[in-house]
Amino acid sequence: MAEEGTVIACHSVEEWTRQLELSNESKKLVVIDFTASWCGPCRMIAPIFADLAKKHPNVVFLKVDVDELNTVATDWAIEAMPTFVFLKEGTIVDKIVGADKVELPRKIELLLSK
Repeated sequence: MAEEGTVIACHSVEEWTRQLELSNESKKLVVIDFTASWCGPCRMIAPIFADLAKKHPNVVFLKVDVDELNTVATDWAIEAMPTFVFLKEGTIVDKIVGADKVELPRKIELLLSK
């Protein structure tokens, strides 16, 4: 697993599955950024996502390029980029669609306080 405080980019279905399994076992909050290289709002929020990973080393931050792992994006019903999915113990607890730089950190804080 990558060091704490970093965004883990998943480049294969196997890597994605392994990261999800490790995350579920750790009981940590997981934030997944479903993104695309051609997406302007995705590029705008990427540094904010990386800063949040540094600020919250006790949270797992995953990044999935929907073009690279289109089967994963389909399985997770991702229809717009960026989409941020929040998991706790393998269960989806929330979702943000769009590059909302105010709501993203607020949601992480809220879910960590539960």
